[in-house]
Amino acid sequence: MSRRLPIGIQDFRTIREQDFYYVDKTPLVRKLVDEGRFYFLSRPRRFGKSLLLDTIRSLFEGHEELFRGLNIHGHWDWSAAHPVVRLSFDGKYNDPKDLERSILTQLEVIERNAGLPAAACGSGPERLLDLLDRLHRRTGRQVAVLVDEYDKPILDVLHDPELATANRDYLRGFYGIIKGSAEHVRFVFVTGVSMFSKAGLFSGLNNLDDISLDPRHATICGYTENDLDRVFGPELDGLDREEIRSWYNGYHWRGGERVYNPWDVLLLLDSREFRPYWFETGSPTLLFRMLKEKSISPMELENRMADMSLVSKFDLNDIGIEALLFQTGYLTIAEEWEEDHRTSFRLDYPNLEVQLSLNDELLKHLGKGRLPLDEGREFRELLEANDFEGFGDRLRSYLSGIPYQWHATGDLARYEAWYASLLHMCFRAVGVDVRAEDASSHGRADIVVLTGGQVFVLEFKMADGEDGADAALNEAITQMRERGYAEKYLDRREPVHLIGVSCGRKARNLLEIRAEPA
Repeated sequence: MSRRLPIGIQDFRTIREQDFYYVDKTPLVRKLVDEGRFYFLSRPRRFGKSLLLDTIRSLFEGHEELFRGLNIHGHWDWSAAHPVVRLSFDGKYNDPKDLERSILTQLEVIERNAGLPAAACGSGPERLLDLLDRLHRRTGRQVAVLVDEYDKPILDVLHDPELATANRDYLRGFYGIIKGSAEHVRFVFVTGVSMFSKAGLFSGLNNLDDISLDPRHATICGYTENDLDRVFGPELDGLDREEIRSWYNGYHWRGGERVYNPWDVLLLLDSREFRPYWFETGSPTLLFRMLKEKSISPMELENRMADMSLVSKFDLNDIGIEALLFQTGYLTIAEEWEEDHRTSFRLDYPNLEVQLSLNDELLKHLGKGRLPLDEGREFRELLEANDFEGFGDRLRSYLSGIPYQWHATGDLARYEAWYASLLHMCFRAVGVDVRAEDASSHGRADIVVLTGGQVFVLEFKMADGEDGADAALNEAITQMRERGYAEKYLDRREPVHLIGVSCGRKARNLLEIRAEPA
């Protein structure tokens, strides 16, 4: 039976009472409540964290009628309602007083809704301490504390280190009140995007059980394949399931299943068009700034190796690029293995939406006048037509338009990787099968492009000037042949081309290009 799509609705009661589709996460919620008390969960934006918290709020408040037909209904004591303190930091925090003001306002609303007299004026932590005590004493039941977007007051002002530090220190004391009030607290669930270290933010609440990478709770947010079939089956007619999977599935927080971004799925089912819905809701400005500051080639974003400490390392004074990419949803766990008594990961794009959109946005961030899609399509068409001279002219024109500031920030401008990464992003932005640092038995090719029933192996070399361009091209072609970069593709029975690309250190542009059959 077809129902309404809950696009943008984070209120559990509205969804249940007004006949919206709902994916039942209560089996996982039940497991959490049965097995522990203090939890933390990190997930990217638009992944259903707010709805999850509102479901838990309704559960503890004892709204039995909303849970009929759901897994948890027959496993909960509906006669034992608990008071709930739910806080959400979804506002703006650009002024030093914004955080305290937000907390005091939210606590005042909770007091009023609970029928409690307003507390005497005090700081946010003092007001929370008082509220937990009064709610427990008045009802005789411990309080459930739910915090949504716990990290937003810090993430909003990362551009202002002084204010970010002040907000972090304030929140450290505020969250510490929860641990200090353990006698009044039945259950705690804190959610956000980033995984700030306990030493940096949760030193006062260091008993939180971080389930962000716990395989048992990997699907607590997001839609599984089974969810799509079981819940949204009536909406799937006329849509290619493989295309849905390619565009929006792939997020992986360990465990056996990969999940879909709920925001993407709901908007796809509504519009019936494949678009980067999730990506359009936010701009990765911080990521672009870090790539420039750390001189990281965009080509290095793919197949990035990390361990547990790297993907969870997020602090004001040391924001790891792996942690930022993973926690914000631009990369996900593609592969996991045990080595030397530690867990290691290979990170990669979760799906086509992120691959296309992130590379497209990176190119726009470079300040190019033309649309990245136009660049990528033209490069692809020239290669497929074997117009290597035209390809070289187009690449030379493209590189000449890169702003000087980008070349001047860091060492990448002096190395092949920088030029290879710019071309790589163009191909990625139009969905071309392009492989960076493609490994052979004797080395790695800079880029391999598979398009139009042909294979193009590209090797970039730097030259000091025009006089050295020919020698650089000879070196590139010789290296590709001697190290067998093309051998793995010969059994495809498709034309394979070796393309040497010579770039000038001083000219900061393409000098010459040469193509030969493999």
